[in-house]
Amino acid sequence: MGKGDKKTKRGKINRGTFGSRRPRIKKRRSVENKIDIGSKATVK
Repeated sequence: MGKGDKKTKRGKINRGTFGSRRPRIKKRRSVENKIDIGSKATVK
């Protein structure tokens, strides 16, 4: 159970692979994309 073990988190980091022990981190959507300023600000 160390760097050579495929099933452990340390082994995944060493190999550079992902799996259930080391999932990929998903990027969060930015706040600017969620708030649509153009649709709310209408000037008469």
